[in-house]
Amino acid sequence: MSLGRVLALILLAGVSLGVAALPLTDEESAGKRLYREGLSASGEPIMARVGAADVLLPATSLPCANCHGADGLGRPEGGVRPPELNWSRLTSIHGQQQINGRNYPAYTDSSLARVIQQGRDPGNNRLDPSMPRFLLSMKDQRNLTAYLKRLADDRDPGLDDQTLHLGTLLPSQGPLAEEGATIAAVLNGSVARINQAGGIHGRQLRLTVADPGPDRASAEQALQRLIEEEQVFALIAPLAPALDSELAPRLEQSGVPLIGAMSLLGPVQASPQIFEPLPGLREQLIALADYATASLRVLQGPTLIAYPDDPAQMLAAQTLGRYLQEHGWEKVHLQAYDPAADSLPLGSRSVFYLGSGGGFSRLAAGLQNAGQVPYLFAASSQVAGDLLQVPEGFSRRVFLAYPFVPSDWTQAGRMALTLLREHQGLGAQHAVLQVGAYASMLLFSEGMKQAGRDASREKLVAALEGLHDFDTGLTPRLSFGPGRRLGLSGAHVVTVDLPDQRFYLVAPYKPIIATP
Repeated sequence: MSLGRVLALILLAGVSLGVAALPLTDEESAGKRLYREGLSASGEPIMARVGAADVLLPATSLPCANCHGADGLGRPEGGVRPPELNWSRLTSIHGQQQINGRNYPAYTDSSLARVIQQGRDPGNNRLDPSMPRFLLSMKDQRNLTAYLKRLADDRDPGLDDQTLHLGTLLPSQGPLAEEGATIAAVLNGSVARINQAGGIHGRQLRLTVADPGPDRASAEQALQRLIEEEQVFALIAPLAPALDSELAPRLEQSGVPLIGAMSLLGPVQASPQIFEPLPGLREQLIALADYATASLRVLQGPTLIAYPDDPAQMLAAQTLGRYLQEHGWEKVHLQAYDPAADSLPLGSRSVFYLGSGGGFSRLAAGLQNAGQVPYLFAASSQVAGDLLQVPEGFSRRVFLAYPFVPSDWTQAGRMALTLLREHQGLGAQHAVLQVGAYASMLLFSEGMKQAGRDASREKLVAALEGLHDFDTGLTPRLSFGPGRRLGLSGAHVVTVDLPDQRFYLVAPYKPIIATP
């Protein structure tokens, strides 16, 4: 083999080794946790001195990543611009010059420890008092130094030069199997479309679908496998109701973003990691309540809120009940209701229904058989499949909340969804779930494009947070922001002419005023 060819192979090997980052050592991993969370490997609390008065605060309240960013690139805050924490730049023999013009020589391990603990750089310049001075043990300092040397090359899991790995939780068996298959088809079709167009910044998308199983334990195991074994970059449009109360803290602990209509069918704990394209059940019910308050004579009641024997639905019912009472509704009653076994109290002027579709028509039939035809209110995402089984006596007395209506669909949006349905063999079933999954993929794609080639989970979250008036082509325009993770905070209200099976818009979408 010629010398030139040997050198070429060595160079190519060097390039490939540079691309595939080595896993973090135990010391580096401990330093990463200290950098991002302010936690010591020993379990002992770490304190930091802040300000000119050296006020002591726990490091967990102001970890390094808060200002320098998880990627070490620095985030301007309060007029202060933290420097980029790139070890090769910090240790350059040519020295450094800060944005404020201050000069200092190259960093060493010892001068790095000094600036972290005493707030003085290698040139003995005192840093801005807003820079915390951490009280670290020798071991914690070694761990942090070890990680800072790797920080610039420490990419988030699920992201390499060629691929971007997404994960989702979708049931393949049980009562939600059909819904899971529908969402999977939309996601797979969206991934194929993006990859055929060249991917995102040259990366091809890969989707791993895990079945959450029948209960919370199996769902937690499936989520753990996606995060720890599959090491997905982000979660997209999962359907795992058993995880509702566990999902947010797990995502925040791991730093994994999630884009999906999580609270569409019931309340989910809010999290800065979760971005939802569609309104939650709470927002839909409040939109119905606001319409009824303004347009129907219902305040004097009685009003019944019927919900299934399920903790999440009970919480949604209680939230709605408080909202109604705070807005002048009288005689509001809540009742857990099994349509196959229970009878409802009669005499209600209005009934808000929470639960599955089959129970909605049985409730309506039972009321009509008893000579009662109250106003019925429900979220379309829960009852749309059962709507045409409702007795005709409830014509124009049924009011449904819809996240979108046909007039929201642009020509381009309609065509894109139609083509996806054709390619995936889908009909119009579970339209709300289809649009939710499709919009989630659009949001993810746009967020990653804005995050750039040098993307990270943190940059994705920041990009999504900065989206305003985002056009999906299928919904009202979505907007997010600091502390705002619902792209739509209201719903359309529609009534139904049951003999003719026609839907009439009675209140177009507008954001609700109520806060959580």
